[in-house]
Amino acid sequence: MTETYTNSPMPRLTFITGGLLVLVGGGGYIFSLINDAAHWTALIPAIIGVLLLISGGIALKSLMAGIHMALLFALIGALGMFMPLGGTADLLAGEHERPAAVIAAFISLVILVAYLFLGVRSFLAARRWKNS
Repeated sequence: MTETYTNSPMPRLTFITGGLLVLVGGGGYIFSLINDAAHWTALIPAIIGVLLLISGGIALKSLMAGIHMALLFALIGALGMFMPLGGTADLLAGEHERPAAVIAAFISLVILVAYLFLGVRSFLAARRWKNS
């Protein structure tokens, strides 16, 4: 067993996930600028996305360290997305002050949970490969 587990799709998936979050955060911020309700919190998904992009770059040099960092950032980001989702009932009733914030938080949560799921699956596959 001299070869290493280098065929991991996780660095590429990390870059894709980070890019999507930058788009969600940037789009949400631009939308809030257009509607005169700009607030820096609209950029939170973009900040998480940038952290994932940096982690993906680290994963190209050290796969395990980079992906562990990326999954930690994704977990923290996913947990942080639950707070804006508290306004879902108001959004559905059409009474929410910033509906774009709830929608961006939901999209970000879905992206991050999918990334976390795929990351855990990748770690389990790597462990099975290592033990075989």
